[in-house]
Amino acid sequence: MAACLTVSASDSIGWRSSLGFDVRPAYPFSSYRDDILINMLDVENARNSRLAGSIHIQYGFSFSGKSGQGRICPDAWQGIGTAVNFMGNPKGLGTPVSLYAFQGAPIWNLSDRVSLYYEWNFGASFGWKPCDGKTGRSNLIVGSRVNAYINLGAGLRFRLDDHYSLMAGIDLTHYSNGNTSYPNPGVNLVGLRMGVIRSFGPDPMVAARIIHTPDSSERRRRPEFDLTVYGALRKRAYRGGDNPILLPGHFAVAGLDIAPMWRISRNFRAGTSADFQWDESTDLKRHHIAGESAEDIRFSRPPFFRQVCVGLSGRAELVMPIFSVNVGIGYNVIGPEETRASYQLANLKVRLSDVFFLNVGYQLLNFQKQNNLMLGLGYTFM
Repeated sequence: MAACLTVSASDSIGWRSSLGFDVRPAYPFSSYRDDILINMLDVENARNSRLAGSIHIQYGFSFSGKSGQGRICPDAWQGIGTAVNFMGNPKGLGTPVSLYAFQGAPIWNLSDRVSLYYEWNFGASFGWKPCDGKTGRSNLIVGSRVNAYINLGAGLRFRLDDHYSLMAGIDLTHYSNGNTSYPNPGVNLVGLRMGVIRSFGPDPMVAARIIHTPDSSERRRRPEFDLTVYGALRKRAYRGGDNPILLPGHFAVAGLDIAPMWRISRNFRAGTSADFQWDESTDLKRHHIAGESAEDIRFSRPPFFRQVCVGLSGRAELVMPIFSVNVGIGYNVIGPEETRASYQLANLKVRLSDVFFLNVGYQLLNFQKQNNLMLGLGYTFM
């Protein structure tokens, strides 16, 4: 968890903005476990992409230590960024451009000038050349022109003076469409990050000092209840026989999460959640009427409750200015047989007020199977 700084009432910390530039050489890798993808194209075509990299420009800012958001973590930085991504197979993958939000903070201040930091990026990437399943220069990696962009990095930040800093570290990147189009094993990158940051305004690190100021014991004893509703669309492959069939169109997903969360410290919450999800593509095998190809396959509509699953999960949440990152691991205890599995969740919450938030998340099954997006709204009962 980030070692955030707190400032005394007499400290004067103004608004501080920054402009950053960095380069990120990387090595791409992907997954080809899905047999429906193996049958579509020559896998070696996609495996030829073995070099990648990106160039980033970021505008960031830090809140004043006297503001409501700044009291959470005044030395955190957040903002918006854009990047041009260079893939080793531009004819097959394109040269996508990313637009994203980011946030970072020191994990540990090694000295007055050097800190160990983390930073995440989350947004969308545009301009991919999607797989069409026909041409040899296509690929087995992405199935849509627009894909989500997710990045997590860590490294060292060196403050040269009050206005210039250098950053160097490692990062992991994932591009995918959230199972809204096929194929979708996604693009995964592991690489380095090297950059420079120019800051404007007073430096909060000069006036700040490390003070561990936990929330009041009364608030920590009382749980906060998060109610989240979400929806999404997804693709589905039907596996009723020997050959899987990619079903036409999209299927709707809707869910409800009820999570009592305890505030362990200023920047960390933990708790449990009861998770309810309806998936229009669930339990199709029992309701297959006819057809052995995407052109003639037919199903009867399953009963509503045959497409609902209920799970219990444990949750952990990093609370920062504006954004919170919530992760969870759970198991579906009620529902059709195909849903009886462990599931993993990653959610980014964007605070609209003290109680309302936007939720952007993704769910996996058994740590490997891509399931669905989770796009919705939430309310926190204090």
